Amino acid sequence: MEFIIDNFYLIIISALFFGFLMAYGIGANDVANAMGTSVGSKALTLTQALVLASIFTFLGAYFAGADVTTTIRENIVSPELFSDDPSIFILGMLSSLFAAGAWLLLATLFGLPVSTTHSIIGAIAGFSIYYLGWSSIRWSYIGGITITWLIVPLVAAVLSGLIYFSAKKFIIKANNPIEAGRNYIPLYAGLVGFLICAITLTKSLANTEIPTLITQYFGDQDVIAINIFISFIVALICYATSRLILSHYVSNSKDPNIEGKFAILMIFTACSIAFAQGSNDVANAVGPMAAIISTIENLGSVENQSVVPEWVLLTGSIGIILGMLTLGYKVIKTIGEKITELKPSKGFAAELSTAVIVLLGSISGIPLSTTHTLVGAVVGIGLFGGNKVDSKVVYGILGSWFVTIPGTAILAIIFFVMLGTFFEIL
Repeated sequence: MEFIIDNFYLIIISALFFGFLMAYGIGANDVANAMGTSVGSKALTLTQALVLASIFTFLGAYFAGADVTTTIRENIVSPELFSDDPSIFILGMLSSLFAAGAWLLLATLFGLPVSTTHSIIGAIAGFSIYYLGWSSIRWSYIGGITITWLIVPLVAAVLSGLIYFSAKKFIIKANNPIEAGRNYIPLYAGLVGFLICAITLTKSLANTEIPTLITQYFGDQDVIAINIFISFIVALICYATSRLILSHYVSNSKDPNIEGKFAILMIFTACSIAFAQGSNDVANAVGPMAAIISTIENLGSVENQSVVPEWVLLTGSIGIILGMLTLGYKVIKTIGEKITELKPSKGFAAELSTAVIVLLGSISGIPLSTTHTLVGAVVGIGLFGGNKVDSKVVYGILGSWFVTIPGTAILAIIFFVMLGTFFEIL
């Protein structure tokens, strides 16, 4: 308690700085998850992609970000273990933010897309192992992450390949692509509408009052089932609207741009993913910040959950946007241009498969990385679509994934020891 009183302002300033660094790294690295394929397929220019990503990510982060967050990301270690020594907990959260933020920036400078969630989990695990020992970590959760790390990219690769194959067979290579587009593109539009609505309701808006309002309106029913029903209605509207528009378009054009229609669908899907990422990934930055502030406000009591002050959420949201606008282009080029050659139909297949898997993971509660999912989808498009895949780039990305958790753990230990020595606690 004496440590908190003596260093009150320094702790607050450090939490803001390190939290902002983490948010900046999230924005710089994660923006490609939403917009990389759109830029690579020339559906959007880099400037357009950054502007759209900034808008939708900020909306998701600030308006749909968590009001209450778990003290330690995904409960990787129990906060009760720090109840007797809150100063250690505070230093651990500071070192975790610094380590994860530094790792994200380092990966971004090399154009490597890594998981922000894995970064913060590795950092928290690192300082916890150093101070409390190996038994303090919930290894079952680490094991679950490892399994999804291995399986999800493969599933995404196969699914994206199947989606592109269907588009190629039934539309692009059809005897009459114009008529085929009129018949089949509305089906894709309906699927996109369903996914956008479902992801928004079950993932992006899960931290808001929307689920409560739905329950109050429909009664004590299964919220997920209600969300799916609402999404189905939206899908029907999207199908009918696109069918009407395409019918008019086909009747007034002899040579419509089929790839252009996929570009429009891809942009809508990308904006949805950007919104979902903003609402969820901001917790990786503001969660530890809120935990530090909550511990100070509670006079050294370490709680399982922390209320996220609005100014903390705003700090994280601004940090993400600045990271996008200044360094986001590096990872965008990797996903959109360096892995394989993309065009709108292929980019759409990658985005759609990513959206499907993210939605299924959200509904089932399985921890998934959007980064890993999208990279797997893009690689799958290259393999199934007949394009060359740059194996050197792919191996570099896979290598960065392997070392993210141990790398951030080691960095967190180093920063933890440095901070503990500086404050004369360790």
